[in-house]
Amino acid sequence: MGASLDDLPVELYIAIISQFDDDDRQQSLLALSRAIPRSPVPTNLLYERISLRCPDQVFRLYSHLRRAPQNASRVRCFSLECWTIDADVFVNLMALLPFMMRLRMHVGPNFAPEHMEEIFNRPKEGLQFISMRFRPYVQRATYYQFLKGAYFDSTLLALSRWPPQTLPTLSIVQDPLDPSIAPTNFAQPLVFFRLDPLSTLAVSPLCHDLKHFRLRVPSRQVCRHLHALPKSFPLLELLDMCTSNVSVGDLEGLLGRLPDLRVLVLDGCPIVSQRIDVQVNTGEPFLQWMELGQTLALAGVKRATEREKKLKAWLEDYYAKMPEEDTAQQGGSSKRSRKGRKGLATAAFSLRAPSPERKGPEDVTIPVDRIPPRNQRVRVLPSAPTVCSLATSFPGDLTPETYEAIKVEFERGWAAGIARLSSIRLRLQTSYRNGVARVVRFADQGTPEWEEEGEHGEQGLAGLVDVRKDSAFGLDIAGDEEAGRSSSKTHTCPLLCLAGPGRDDAHVDGCGHRNAWNVFKDEI
Repeated sequence: MGASLDDLPVELYIAIISQFDDDDRQQSLLALSRAIPRSPVPTNLLYERISLRCPDQVFRLYSHLRRAPQNASRVRCFSLECWTIDADVFVNLMALLPFMMRLRMHVGPNFAPEHMEEIFNRPKEGLQFISMRFRPYVQRATYYQFLKGAYFDSTLLALSRWPPQTLPTLSIVQDPLDPSIAPTNFAQPLVFFRLDPLSTLAVSPLCHDLKHFRLRVPSRQVCRHLHALPKSFPLLELLDMCTSNVSVGDLEGLLGRLPDLRVLVLDGCPIVSQRIDVQVNTGEPFLQWMELGQTLALAGVKRATEREKKLKAWLEDYYAKMPEEDTAQQGGSSKRSRKGRKGLATAAFSLRAPSPERKGPEDVTIPVDRIPPRNQRVRVLPSAPTVCSLATSFPGDLTPETYEAIKVEFERGWAAGIARLSSIRLRLQTSYRNGVARVVRFADQGTPEWEEEGEHGEQGLAGLVDVRKDSAFGLDIAGDEEAGRSSSKTHTCPLLCLAGPGRDDAHVDGCGHRNAWNVFKDEI
């Protein structure tokens, strides 16, 4: 008699099931268990990955898990792919799932901010992936959301209150308004009213270890809120801001402040002019791509220049408020000594010890040893660029010839930017060698100097460390701790992909689009 399927070990069935596609795994496993009911098919895996696509499935699953809580503890990946459901039942369902690792949900018009607050009010330990896709649009005009102030800003604040935990991936997407889904002849509900909570989220404990962030708020200027505060997204490597209002200036500020950012995905963002005819009429149709490449290379220069100006202004204000005797101790008297014989009553020295509590203005909290002397010239070393891939969409018909022409201009701009950056760093090296100026650089993430910027802001030398090695000024020093982590791979021009979001288009190998697909496991 031949071998029977009933005799196969359960480990073999688990290996077979692991080959199923994630989208069809649940249905395939259920069909397998019914086709061979006497075989040891591990039906408990039915609850490991749950995907709900119909409204009635939410209530049925909730009712089942209430009766069988042991199955609720087996859920690791949960996906809600339906726009119209009973939000109250869904909130109760989320409360039954204690060990989720991946959560993907569609937030439709039946959801209110209170529902989202209740879902995320308590931290969910072990979550490694959160994806929220908002589409609150309605078919008929209603002003309930506007009158009540029903916006989902509170969802961002709820996440910001979570304690530290490892969350590598976070996705917050608002679908663009599609006339085929919702009419555009009246004002549709807003998802986010204020964008300030994004700044709070950026410095929250939850985002301390965040590496992949997708934030899409159509036509809104979200970029500036992602780096408004010190220590924002310290470990972020991939950022997707498709459909948002992101300009070249926004990118310059962003890249100067996120030290580990490697991949940018910016489909539908106005980083270059959308008027192709205007570019062609000027005789330089791809000049903006050259300027874009140069901007990416010089992002660190802008930040260094801004920090120098703030330091200079802060020092002038600091010493202006300081008492005269303390000013002299910090770097010289504020008054010039008059020529001629001093009076006999003028003491050449004082027997009084300096008062330790009078070290500066009362509003200064930074330690005195982090305040440069009054007349010392301090220069900030611009960081080398870190971005390795820029993925966006071309505002027009993209042919292979057009892409090659754009790529040449982009690489030319990058090379010009790197040359200028190298020149600036060499001039600072000369000043450093000759003792003309004190040269500092931005502190690496996790160091005490980096931490003090979050505590004291940009007072004095907070967030800055002295350059102590001559080799720190060269762009070709990879991995040198004096040059900082941003010094590696500085001569490599970022990969430029203009194919847009569609997977069928001709994408560059290893481009940001492909990286985003692998991370977020979708193609929206």
